[in-house]
Amino acid sequence: MTGSLPLSGQKFLLFVGEDYEDLELWYPKLRLEEAGAETTMAGLEAGKTYLGKHGYPAVSDATIDSINASDYQGVVCAGGWMPDKLRRFEKVLSLLSEFHESQKLIAAICHGGWMPISAGIYQGVKVTGSPGIKDDLINAGAIWEDASVTVDRHFVSSRRPGDLPDFCRGMLEVLQQAR
Repeated sequence: MTGSLPLSGQKFLLFVGEDYEDLELWYPKLRLEEAGAETTMAGLEAGKTYLGKHGYPAVSDATIDSINASDYQGVVCAGGWMPDKLRRFEKVLSLLSEFHESQKLIAAICHGGWMPISAGIYQGVKVTGSPGIKDDLINAGAIWEDASVTVDRHFVSSRRPGDLPDFCRGMLEVLQQAR
């Protein structure tokens, strides 16, 4: 049955760290897996259990330092307070730059947009995100849109957990076009 699923054979990276937004990590992870994809949750330490803002645990499969963008078809940047911490690491920023250069899916929801901002890849990109980072997005050169999902080429962005159904549909739309 796996062979007939739309994302069979594809791999996706999800960043994980302390204080991630629980639903914004798990909903896309499970949606991608439901479509047949393999997912890797990468944190600063492999095998570490990170707690979400609401206490849900996530165990990292790999270290961010061990990840090669060429092994993946896209990346998901969940929100919470995690993005503000992870965007301080050069490897996170270089991975996002590599995904961008290869025009692979870069999906950011809520405060997850902080990571692409710090990677310098949102210049001229139409995005949405948490209203709390609207000014950060605009100051990074992005074109702000208040919408449940914004799709601009290989970029998908949403504002908050309530937008997750649209966010995941946007991701799947971009991935279908890439095939």
